[in-house]
Amino acid sequence: MADKHPYVQGPGALAQVITQFRKSFPAKVDASTLKKLGIAPNNESYVLNVVRFLGLIDQEGKKTPDATKTFNLHDDAQFSKAFAGLVSKAYSELFDLHVDSAWELDNPALISFFRTHDETTAVVGKLQASTFKGLAAYAGHGDIPVAKPTSPKGKAKSSKQPAKTATAAAPATPVRPPADAKLPNTSGSVGLTVRIEINLPADGDQATYDRIFKSIRGNLLNG
Repeated sequence: MADKHPYVQGPGALAQVITQFRKSFPAKVDASTLKKLGIAPNNESYVLNVVRFLGLIDQEGKKTPDATKTFNLHDDAQFSKAFAGLVSKAYSELFDLHVDSAWELDNPALISFFRTHDETTAVVGKLQASTFKGLAAYAGHGDIPVAKPTSPKGKAKSSKQPAKTATAAAPATPVRPPADAKLPNTSGSVGLTVRIEINLPADGDQATYDRIFKSIRGNLLNG
């Protein structure tokens, strides 16, 4: 059985390395190179396995002639066509079985192939399928994943939004009806409720309170 198909933990690492290599492909690629480029921190070996599996570097990490020829192509369409040749060659067992339809296989079909071929677990099979899908995208079959830029140390953006200054609402001022206000006739079909707020003077005596309530009865309640 051939070597097991490699995988990466997420499509972001593939996007970073392919984007970088299209800009500038180092003569030699190893873990130190990826660390300097900020690609796949602590997961450099996974990326190197994929790059080597595609035939972009040899066992010593040196860039191959096929890699030079492919990654020097500036036109996206030409690059995709050449890169597709590298992918189909590396995944020869998959393409021998499904021919060109291998590009369009869904995740369950890919996972089934990798698990059967490599005798891997469900988790690894899923990662192998995801890795193939990511490579297929650069070969012109699928959406290319977005390469997230590496944030400079100590300059991480805070997810907290600036606190908004709350404006205190002015307290509502009670509206008091005039002393001679009369309640409307509520005998019709429309009902109306009027709320009356009375502020009694704190220093008033009993006679003062009596006059106030007498005025209310005479002008409001019995009007």
